[in-house]
Amino acid sequence: MSIGERIYSFRLEKEMSLTELASRSGIAKSYISSVERDLQVNPSIQFLTKVSRVLDVNIEQLLNDPVRESFPVLGEEWMTLAREAMESDTSKEQFKEFLEFQKWQKTN
Repeated sequence: MSIGERIYSFRLEKEMSLTELASRSGIAKSYISSVERDLQVNPSIQFLTKVSRVLDVNIEQLLNDPVRESFPVLGEEWMTLAREAMESDTSKEQFKEFLEFQKWQKTN
C-alpha cells in the first residue's frame, strides 16, 4: 500500500472529505489528491507532518505498510534453523509434513 493509499484510507476512516483535509492542513486540495492517486509519490516531510496531525495518526503510519508490520520479524535462531533445513536438503513438502505431524500430535 502506498503513502497516498494510506492517506486516502485514513481520511475515509475519519469520514473527512478531501476539501476538509485540505482546509484543515493548509495544503492545496489538488496536491493532496495527486498524492492520494499516486501521481506524486514522494511528498515532503512537511506535507506528511501536516496531514498526519489533521488525520490524528503518526507519520510512521503513513510511511509503513500495516500488512508488512503485522508479520513478525524472524529472529536469528529461526533464520539459522531455516538455513539448516535448506542445507540438509529438507524439502518444503517434508517440512510441511513435519509441521502437520506436530499439530496432529498436539490434538491427540
